[in-house]
Amino acid sequence: MSDEIHGLAQWTARLNNAELPAMAVVVHDLLRLSQSQTASVRQLAEVLLRDASLTSKVLRVSNSVYCNPGREVIKTISRAVVVIGFDQVRMIGLSVSLLDGLLKDSPREQLQSLLASSFHGAMQARNLANYRALAKKEEIFIATLLRHLGEMAFWCHGGKQADQLADALAVPGVDRDKTVKRVVGASFDQLTFGLLKTWNMGEIGQLVKASHTSSGPAARAVTLGSSIAEAAREGWASEAMQALLDPVAELTGTTPEEAMQQILASTDEAIRVAGTCSNADLAAWIPRTDDLPLDLSELLQMDAVPAQSARSAVQEPLLQPNLEMLKLSVQNMVLMSKSPINVENTLNGVINGLHLGAGLERVMLAVLADNQTRFRARRVAGKGTQGWTQDFDLPCGSAQPHIFSYTLENNEVLWMGTPATSTLLDLVTPDIAGWLGNGPFFIAPVIAGNRRIGVLYGDMRLSGRALSSAQFSAFKRLTDLTGSCLQALSRRG
Repeated sequence: MSDEIHGLAQWTARLNNAELPAMAVVVHDLLRLSQSQTASVRQLAEVLLRDASLTSKVLRVSNSVYCNPGREVIKTISRAVVVIGFDQVRMIGLSVSLLDGLLKDSPREQLQSLLASSFHGAMQARNLANYRALAKKEEIFIATLLRHLGEMAFWCHGGKQADQLADALAVPGVDRDKTVKRVVGASFDQLTFGLLKTWNMGEIGQLVKASHTSSGPAARAVTLGSSIAEAAREGWASEAMQALLDPVAELTGTTPEEAMQQILASTDEAIRVAGTCSNADLAAWIPRTDDLPLDLSELLQMDAVPAQSARSAVQEPLLQPNLEMLKLSVQNMVLMSKSPINVENTLNGVINGLHLGAGLERVMLAVLADNQTRFRARRVAGKGTQGWTQDFDLPCGSAQPHIFSYTLENNEVLWMGTPATSTLLDLVTPDIAGWLGNGPFFIAPVIAGNRRIGVLYGDMRLSGRALSSAQFSAFKRLTDLTGSCLQALSRRG
């Protein structure tokens, strides 16, 4: 037993002699870029290009259907930034570095399970931060992912003592904390804080500590993200999950049912991303949502809303994203932006891409008409939208401000119904709500060069399912391509 390691100092030294600190350097440098107001593509590329294996994996993930639904070929980091965005490439680098660093050697079951749960929690926390419009999304993501770093590092490099602890914890009724302290000589939380400190990741360590005690928004996002992942392993209808719905709803300013929809959407996203970012089958360890009913009232132990009951009664298949259709639409529009055909082909491309490809249940292109004094629906898709082409008629001008005019005048792509856009809710006028209903939606300006064309709109009102980040990315991409295609047509004359 003389070669056994015991106590915080010895374990910190042992783990710092492993390859984990090299991973920490990359993570630290990528986080530093997230905090800089002047970070450049060159600086990001320099960090990622230090490790050929990391670069290769970042490019592989960047070319995946999830990150790059249009499947535009990406061969360099700089091209990845152009196609999928600076923040997305940096987040991919962070995820791949951490997952590969911890899963490098043959991982034991405890490590894979814990890392999958940590990654799931990190995706939940990041999306909560997005929904609340918190500034430090990357820090929240990493703090949640590393909240159990001490335990993950122990299972990764603990050797025979990891086997000893696994056997001890398998005994029914054992006190987990006392057993860990006896075998390791320190708690896993102490080991987490010690490693983060020696890795010069003090700000992340402070956020991890705050997540155990503080009620601030960033700390709450970390705590709730981690708790959601742990509760999911007990079941979506478990008491642990039920107890989280009100706190999540309070943080995001939504109802408990909307909070549950958002949690399930984030889980689906975590499964897709985990399968892309890691060589190990981490996605298999994340609880799936496939078999859950559309009507969540029974699951949530609350009365059904009439609209939900109606949805359940009509047994129609739900529209699902079709990534091949989305890929084809993006590719065709890229070609049309270079070799324009006609307006109808362009409009067909964007509407089909958003509706049948991205899976948005209702889509509308509203164009400026009558000498640019009104918005009128030019093209629509989705059940119940055909009436919009005759009825939707919205004045355009400063005398009657509304969200359509605001979006076009300010050239902003918006995800309405989130805290980030809460100050704009008054611009959703009674007339607009009368036509489109209430709830979250995407809206974006269509601009060809310097010429304002109109506005694209999309929502998921028919089923009430949550909009997703992947759908928003596709919405923004197809909006940009619509403007490019129309500009190309105007140049052709």
